[in-house]
This record gives sequence, C-alpha cells and structure tokens, in this order.
Amino acid sequence: MSRLVVYSNRLPLGQTASGGLVVALQKTMESQGGVWIGTKLDESISDHFLKEYDGGKFDRHALHLQPSEYNDYYLGYANSVLWPLFHGRTDLLDVAHGQLAAYASVNQKLAEATRHLITDDDTIWIHDYHFIPLASELRKLGVQNPIGFFLHTPFPTTSDVHALTHKRNLLDWLSAYDLVGLQTQRDVSAMIEVCRTVFGGQMLSDGRIRCQGRDIWPASFPIGIEAENFRRTAEAQKPLAPQIASGQRLLIGVDRLDYSKGLPHKFRGFQRYLEDRASSDSPLTLLQIASPTREDVEAYQEVRRELEQITGQVNGRFAELGYIPIQYIHRSVPRDYLAGLYRRADIALVTPLIDGMNLVAKEYIAAQDPADPGVLILSEAAGAAEQLKVGALMVNPFDPGSVSEAIQSAASMSREERIERHQSQWNEIARHDVHWWTGTFLNSLKRNAAQRIEHDSILRLA
Repeated sequence: MSRLVVYSNRLPLGQTASGGLVVALQKTMESQGGVWIGTKLDESISDHFLKEYDGGKFDRHALHLQPSEYNDYYLGYANSVLWPLFHGRTDLLDVAHGQLAAYASVNQKLAEATRHLITDDDTIWIHDYHFIPLASELRKLGVQNPIGFFLHTPFPTTSDVHALTHKRNLLDWLSAYDLVGLQTQRDVSAMIEVCRTVFGGQMLSDGRIRCQGRDIWPASFPIGIEAENFRRTAEAQKPLAPQIASGQRLLIGVDRLDYSKGLPHKFRGFQRYLEDRASSDSPLTLLQIASPTREDVEAYQEVRRELEQITGQVNGRFAELGYIPIQYIHRSVPRDYLAGLYRRADIALVTPLIDGMNLVAKEYIAAQDPADPGVLILSEAAGAAEQLKVGALMVNPFDPGSVSEAIQSAASMSREERIERHQSQWNEIARHDVHWWTGTFLNSLKRNAAQRIEHDSILRLA
C-alpha cells in the first residue's frame, strides 16, 4: 500500500478531532499512515516556515504564515471570494486587491516547502477550496504522483462562476488533478455545465471533460462517517444527556453560525409551527447549537444578531413557566456529548440553504435507538438529500410553512413508520461510511492516474 500524503487547511494537532473533514480523514491516516500537511497562523513571525509536529500515528507538518499573508489568503480570497461563490452568495463577494495573489502565493509556497516530503510512491490527496491551485504548483515542481482533489463544499453554478474575475484559473487548477471528487451528482452536473458553457468543454466517453485541450475528471463521492462507532458513542453518552422537563420533546439543530446554514429561516419555520400547533400537542423545545465561526466578518455578525432577535421574540411570545421554546447555544459542544444529545432528540432539524453534504444528518441517524428512533427533517438543498431523501421528511428551507408541516408530521409519526424510515437511512450510511468514501476515492484516483500515464506515453511515442 502506497503512503498517503494529505493536504488540508486545518491540521489535527489537538487530542480530539473536530470538523467533518478532520474527523473523516483522521481514522484513515491512523490506519494507513503517511503525512498530513496544513497551514497555521503564526503572529510571531515575519516570514513563512514549515514546522513538524510530533505525536500520533502519522507525520504532521504545518506551513506557518505571518498574519498579513494568512489573512489575505484565508480570510480574503478563500473565505471572502470562493466560499460565498461556491455557496451561491455572489452578492457577498468581497474582492480586494492582492487577495488572489496571496492565495496563489500561499499555494506555491506550500508546494515548494513540502516537495521534499513527497516520495515517488506516494498518493497525494488535496482537500477543499483553500488549496485548489496546489496540484498545479506541485506539477511545476516535477511531481508526477497520483494527485486527487476533494471539494467539501458545493460546486458553483455557471451564473456564479461568471462573477469570478479570473475564471480561467479554475480550469488551469482543476485540470492538474487526476481526479476531482465532489459530494453529489448535483455538483458533478454543475461542473460539467460550467466546463461546457464557460470553457467550451465536451464530455468524453471515459468521463473526462475536455476543455481547451485540458482534461478534468469529475466524480461524486459522498463523504461518510464512522457509523458503527458513532452509534456506540451515542449509546454510551445517552445517560449523560440533559433531561428536558416532563412531557416536553426535544428538536435539535447543530450548525456552524454561517449564512449558508439558514438558521434564521429555521427559527422562522419553528415559529410557524408554534403558531400552527394545536393546544393539545406536547410542547417541543428547539435546542439549537450554533458554533462560532469567522466572527469578525460582518455577514456572520448579521446572522448572529438576527438569531438573537428571533430567539427573543419567539421566547417572549410562546414561553410559559417551565417551558422555553428555543434554547440557543452560541458555542462549540464536544462531539461525544453531541452524540448523546442526538440520541435524546425526538427530531433533528437539518435545513441549510445550501450545503456540500452535512454530516449532522448522518450523525443523527447513527445515534438513534433502532427500536425507537427519532425523525430527520432535511433540507432539499443539503448534499445529504441525495442519499437520505427516502427516510427523511424533506423540506424547502426558504418556506416556513414547509418546515412547520414537517415538524408536525414528525411529532405525530408512529413508531412503526419511524423504525421503517430509520432502517433505510441506517442501511445507507452504514454501507457508504467513511471507509467506503476513502477507499472508493483512492482506488478511482489510482486508476485515473494509470490512465494518464498510459495516455502520456502514447503521446510521447507518437
């Protein structure tokens, strides 16, 4: 088995992994070994340098960046241009002079600083929108290894890509990979359409898209979780979960405080439910955990202010002695503890406006008691909808009435129906777990790389 070299902006340096990407990859790296490379803000330096971190079953290296460069690369181009672009919010693009140059420079410096870590037999797996140009930079340094890319966000539509000033960069960057992994078939279709309409591309019989003499190899690999392990964690944590007052039922939401998650829309949907429900219905409490992210960005501050305002309005109108409709927690909660909360919750409300996958939906399913499971309410716009729509109650997150009706249906659903729905969902996430995801992607990457080498050999002979 070849060694795996992983690049991602976030690097697991603490005792407990956090974030969907890190959690998903850490088990693979622990079992397979290899090198994990990322970046790190270092306010004490005036230039960049590569640092090795000890411990663990695989090597860790981080490129330390000074604040000005890190901010233009990370807060600037990556999260003020690419993030809103990939989530359909071109109205929030904040393009400033020097951001693209810093983004390209960091990718170039990362390639140069880590080239010596790569051996001829390594397989390279690059993750997410922070490092899209990285394969191109590694190829310039003579790296011929298999290089795959996985995008954890949605892929932008043609209309969104037109808002990007330097569109040709996407073609140059993506065509350096042997495989471009995307979360859903929706994203594959979006990439094909962008290549066709923006770059004049055409589909080839083997799945490649040929654009202006460059080839891109897209395919869908929906990311999974360690379903069995998370179920065991939830079982162990259930007795530690907080108790809700007698007669009340728990509806849970767990999201980063990001505009793509549609949290104000979720709260308005729950408000509509409170307005519509019969007085005889058992009261539902919405426990919303919204972990902080990019709090110095105005768009995120606006979401936080709106949530706090809606929470106050709803609780002021519908609260009673011993009953608070919305419990809003603006801080991170340990993943193991979340597992117990998921198992305790009667309903999960996963309603992003757009999402690459959304692993909360899969974790909620894994955490349930198969004999008495809860109900998943899922946005049509979540990537997870392609896999879980059979068992979930699907909603339009922009429509409060749609969310309200789904909550009422979930609250009144029979145990028999809940068991049937949950079983189909469990079968899906257990079959397509994180090990399936990594294995399927890496096997496809190696096949594509072998085809590239064969194709290049034929061209040289010709």
